[in-house]
Amino acid sequence: MTTMLEQAFRAASQLPEEEQDLLASRLLAELAREDEFDTKIAQTTDKLAALSREALAEYRAGLTQPLELPSQ
Repeated sequence: MTTMLEQAFRAASQLPEEEQDLLASRLLAELAREDEFDTKIAQTTDKLAALSREALAEYRAGLTQPLELPSQ
């Protein structure tokens, strides 16, 4: 565990029990969302690879245009 996370848990341990539970549920929900995102990305690897091959083929065939970014 990192020093910063230890500090956060120490600070959280000083909160009332109800607030600790709320904080814990938010943290667990965030971690679950991260896992879901990682799983979804892993499931799309083949599709992303196919899209990247298609984009590269279009580029090599001269079918793309430079992206014009707005000036700052």
